[in-house]
Amino acid sequence: MVTEGEVCNVHLMTEEEKYDLLKNVINDYERKESNLIQILHMAQTIFGFLPTEVQQFIAEEMGLTVSKVNSVLTFYSFFSTKPKGEYTISVCLGTACYVRGGKEVLNKLKEELGIDVGQTTEDKKYSLTVMRCIGSCGLAPAMTINGKVYKQVNPNKIKRILGTLK
Repeated sequence: MVTEGEVCNVHLMTEEEKYDLLKNVINDYERKESNLIQILHMAQTIFGFLPTEVQQFIAEEMGLTVSKVNSVLTFYSFFSTKPKGEYTISVCLGTACYVRGGKEVLNKLKEELGIDVGQTTEDKKYSLTVMRCIGSCGLAPAMTINGKVYKQVNPNKIKRILGTLK
C-alpha cells in the first residue's frame, strides 16, 4: 500500500522511483478501469502533470489503450498534460464574476504575466486558468491562487497581489 509519506516526498525521487511508486498505486487500485480517475490523480501528484510517457505507462500497466487513458484525462479540467507553475492562478468567469469585471481581471493577468489561459510562464512560476464558478458570487469578481480565494479583485489590484507571491 502506498503511504502518504511516499507521495509527500516525490520531489526527492528519481524518475525511476516515481514510476515504481506509480506502479504500486496501480496495483493498490487493482488495475481496475473503474479506478482510472483515482490513478490519474495519484499520477499527477507524483509527476506534477500527465505527459504522454506517463499515460503510456498507465495504459500498459492497466491493459488499456493510450487513447482510453487520454480521453479520460482530457475530459476533466483538473488534469494537466503540461507542467504547472509554482502558482496556479484561476480567474472566475461565472456569471456574477463576469458581469462584475472578471474578464478585465483576466486580461490584466494575461498582460502582467505575458501568457494566455492554459499557459505557464517560462520561469515556471505562474500558470493561468479560468473557472466557471468558485462559489464566491457575493465576493465577485474573484480568483484563486493555489486554492486561496481573492475577493473583489479588480485590474488595479493585480500587481499588488502578484507582488505578495514573490
